[in-house]
Amino acid sequence: MLNNLTLKKDCESFSISPENLTGEKGKGGMAIEGSASDCAKELGQGWKVNPFIVVQSGETAILADIKGQGAVKHFWITDNATNGRLLILRIYFDGASKPSVEVPLSDFFCNADYREYRQINSLPICVNPARGLNCYFEMPYFKSFRFEIENIGVNPTNVYYQIDCEKKTIDKDSLYFHAQFRRVNPVKYKEPYVILDNIKGNGHYVGTYFNWGVKSNGWWGEGEIKFYIDGDTDFPTICGTGTEDYICGAYNFDVGGKYVEFSSPYSGLSKVGRTDETYASQRYFNMYRFHVTDPVYFKNDLRVTIQALGWRSGGRYLPLQDDISTVAYWYSDNLDDEYPTLPCVNDLEII
Repeated sequence: MLNNLTLKKDCESFSISPENLTGEKGKGGMAIEGSASDCAKELGQGWKVNPFIVVQSGETAILADIKGQGAVKHFWITDNATNGRLLILRIYFDGASKPSVEVPLSDFFCNADYREYRQINSLPICVNPARGLNCYFEMPYFKSFRFEIENIGVNPTNVYYQIDCEKKTIDKDSLYFHAQFRRVNPVKYKEPYVILDNIKGNGHYVGTYFNWGVKSNGWWGEGEIKFYIDGDTDFPTICGTGTEDYICGAYNFDVGGKYVEFSSPYSGLSKVGRTDETYASQRYFNMYRFHVTDPVYFKNDLRVTIQALGWRSGGRYLPLQDDISTVAYWYSDNLDDEYPTLPCVNDLEII
């Protein structure tokens, strides 16, 4: 990527934030009144008068609504909420009536549970102290894009954000970015958990985030991930060998009898829970796996599943009934996929 910085580009940079809601040239920092008017009262215009917006309970705020052609290159956002699952991020491209991204804000950034801070150092998603949420997935658009945040909580929340973009001509074969959330609590006995289904079009799968709540004692990650590609029915084209293997770890993430957290460019694990005891139930794990250098390509359709599988006595597998949430990330040429309805507030809560 660094060698790309040496080339001339036919691009224009612009950025949308509360200090420039339209991203127009020479229009940043012009607010006279805003969310920080009192803080700036002795300094006036140009001195951080409107650095955030307030999203009221039940309100959907439009973060950006931009016409033209180009790509979103970076998205940074933070809030003062105690539960990012109460803020729903939606992104629309090229006037589509359906969102290409519909995910609780915290899950989109691989950090479902705000109760404990965890650093994330991946290439596409970074979470930095104390809650700086960053996305580097490029998001091309031919005619327009719109970012929205819906507050489904009972309290208003302050939202700071910046959407960094390039105005440019994009290749006619450019694909749209997508992200979809799902949760099943508990997973049904002996039924695979569905990460993604009913996806049509031509594209490639680029990542998975898990918030995995373990409800049984013992090791819980024997389940295989499966990619059903372009008409696969009973059996998939790609079948993994275990949950921790898919996350690019091995042997239970266990070093010396303890789970070991890690965060790397393409995969990572962090644990959240009330006990440090390894293999104890009532633990939650954040895991991500980004297919940056190894996308899963499909020409017509895609379905992705994973098994919840542990161990029982006698060296036998035990189908688990864990609490699993996921975000699937992919690119495709289709803006008409049907997404499942998001869970209600109670069904999103992590307890």
